[in-house]
Amino acid sequence: MQISGSTAIVTGGASGLGEATVRALHAKGAKVVIFDMNAKGGEAVAAELGENVVFAEVNVTDEASVAAGVAKAVEAFGSLSICVNCAGIATAKKTLGRDGAHELDLFAKTIDINLVGSFNVLRLAAAEMARNEPNEDGERGVIVNTASVAAFDGQKGQAAYAASKGGIAAMSLPVARDLAYNGIRCNAIAPGLFMTPMLEGLGEEVCVELAKDVVFPKRLGKPAEYAQLAAFLVEAPYMNGETVRLDGGIRLP
Repeated sequence: MQISGSTAIVTGGASGLGEATVRALHAKGAKVVIFDMNAKGGEAVAAELGENVVFAEVNVTDEASVAAGVAKAVEAFGSLSICVNCAGIATAKKTLGRDGAHELDLFAKTIDINLVGSFNVLRLAAAEMARNEPNEDGERGVIVNTASVAAFDGQKGQAAYAASKGGIAAMSLPVARDLAYNGIRCNAIAPGLFMTPMLEGLGEEVCVELAKDVVFPKRLGKPAEYAQLAAFLVEAPYMNGETVRLDGGIRLP
């Protein structure tokens, strides 16, 4: 899929991995719609990048909200060809801790935002992509979801988070198979430890300690590196149904 001239939606595009993806796609000539609940951040990114980037306040878990966001993308730019799902939350809670059993509502919330939210967006985006005229490879659209190395190496306290990200990894192939008839590819990225606002908030000392487990290079990932891979997955027509680890070789202990 050619990025230049295409329209993309990026969930969680107001900060972190999503913001980096918005910037990378825009730099390659895409028209981008930021889906996020953070209106202040999303509007600031859109204002900085100019007329080919717009913001839509979207709750990924709400069908009507996502449908309105997709409609806004089509109204603004005429079509939709790319969807990158970066919206999500990270939770840490042991299944059974000193204060009792893991709260069921916290587990459900994590699954709802990370997994159900991603599927909610991609299914409605796919319905719009299916209207496109196919390119020379028969492509009408591309979806990139965000899993995590926790899907495979989940640590203690990550039951909810790992389950949500494991679901994203597991659905890459069946979604790709489902959408093959429509000429829509689906892949996922499983990032390792990245320097996002969430990790920055833990402080430099903690970040340095976390980086010690990375094989090479000995540092946390940069959001721009996630965005670089997302752009590659959009542009590489033979990449489909795959979950790609992006982690500097780390395997969580």
